[in-house]
Amino acid sequence: MTIDEYAAWAATIAKVEEHPSHERLSYLGLGLASEAGEVADHIKKLLRDDWLDKAGLVDELGDVIYYWACLCAATGQKPSELLEASAAKIKRRLGEAASR
Repeated sequence: MTIDEYAAWAATIAKVEEHPSHERLSYLGLGLASEAGEVADHIKKLLRDDWLDKAGLVDELGDVIYYWACLCAATGQKPSELLEASAAKIKRRLGEAASR
């Protein structure tokens, strides 16, 4: 399954419409933030306990991807194109940092 196929599938599960309401976008954004917080909690516990629940972290990363993919669909963005744009942006930043 490609990332674009996953986003289309996730959008059907989350009942994302072509023009989602502010409430639906808010729900998806808060879901993303909440799951990212759970990822952060695993990292916090790694620092505190010097032990990482890798399976739990991976599970939460999957939840982050789900909400991210739903937001991509809700805003009409192809995840693959966002990934390409992100990679280009990072490469530009690396190039700028190297030239300093």
